[in-house]
Amino acid sequence: MNRKGRILLVLALVAVVAMAFRVSWNALRDVAKAIGADATAALLYPFVVDGLMALALVATLVLTNRDDKRFALRVLAAYTLASLVLNYVHGLVPALHNAPAGPVRLAEWNVGNWALVLLASSLPVGSIYFGSDLVAKVLHQPVPAAEVPVCGTDVQESAPAPHTSARREQTLADAVAGPPATAPALESSVLVTSHTDTVREAEPHTPHTARTPDAESAAEALRQAQFEEAELERMRQTARRAYAESAQAGRPLSARALGEAFGMSESWGRKQILAVRDEEEPPRPVLRAVDTTAV
Repeated sequence: MNRKGRILLVLALVAVVAMAFRVSWNALRDVAKAIGADATAALLYPFVVDGLMALALVATLVLTNRDDKRFALRVLAAYTLASLVLNYVHGLVPALHNAPAGPVRLAEWNVGNWALVLLASSLPVGSIYFGSDLVAKVLHQPVPAAEVPVCGTDVQESAPAPHTSARREQTLADAVAGPPATAPALESSVLVTSHTDTVREAEPHTPHTARTPDAESAAEALRQAQFEEAELERMRQTARRAYAESAQAGRPLSARALGEAFGMSESWGRKQILAVRDEEEPPRPVLRAVDTTAV
């Protein structure tokens, strides 16, 4: 149902409740006069009984706890039954119609009269007790927690880098002479993408088989291992390039400084320095022994 239909339904309910209250108002007012209430008390008595019925109805719609909702329904049923009994008695006793304020017997049988007087006089006290309890339950009910969106498998998330050295790389790159080239990083990214596509792509004519949780976890572990290896290789290339640029600028980095800049050990930095030196050294000539005795 759309919003306009709901609004019309609520307005119709309010109109019906208002008319029903007006019909029941005469009977409850006359019963209040019959049990000794003055004019003001008799005027307010219908609001006490039927008003609590409306309060219990609202509490039933608002409360979420099953026990609290059942309690509100019981209060609504009890006061509805009590109002029905008093309206029925008002119809059976003609002396209550337009009677002046003062005690009037509600039934010829003494026990019945006492029971009806007890019922009519206890409803205001019950309204105070049950109304306060219902309001307390509504105000103290737990607030539902907000739903947290869960990222599904279709959401693309950037995988965290295995090492938190990106800021150190940028600082070191700014300290050397020129900006570092991005070709090795691009090659590493292409390598990671090619490996990932190789793992994810299936044969075009091979029927798809049901993937088990073990197979999925193995494939995920393989992709993670390939990604970490590519990241490590990219970091090695960056460290070697940084050392080469610092050497060209006349301020070669030490093995400890290079390792600390990338969050690694001194031995790791020494390996990268040795790799750079091996690449820069020209190939050594190979000496071969010549047999002079054969001449």
